[in-house]
Amino acid sequence: MIDYVSILKQNPNGVLATQDKERIKTRVFQYLFADGNKVYFCTSSEKLVYAQLQKNPAVSFCVYPQNFNPVLSINGNAVFVEDLALKARVLDENPLIKGIYNTPNNSIFKIFYIDVVEVETFSFTDGPKSYKL
Repeated sequence: MIDYVSILKQNPNGVLATQDKERIKTRVFQYLFADGNKVYFCTSSEKLVYAQLQKNPAVSFCVYPQNFNPVLSINGNAVFVEDLALKARVLDENPLIKGIYNTPNNSIFKIFYIDVVEVETFSFTDGPKSYKL
């Protein structure tokens, strides 16, 4: 199994893909941290992505380094959690996010994790690989 968390730490900015009915939507997101097969992110309850993930939690997050070696995609379902300790951690570790939401008690501040069930990679030397968790 590839150490996908290490790749995420080195390349925290990526593209999150969601689905709203038949339409696929991508947007830039930032990886925050991981705990086992849970990869954490945050958003606002006022954004379209929040509503989309409530209706259809299937999601994919893709990152890659400048040399594209490897391209990493994690796939699974988004799970929202209302854990003040996790929200405080996000704010403590991310000053830009803290500037937006200020406090873990902010009602629009939502955190979620991808419950990773599949990791896919591609590199020019090893080609495509897929790992089921």
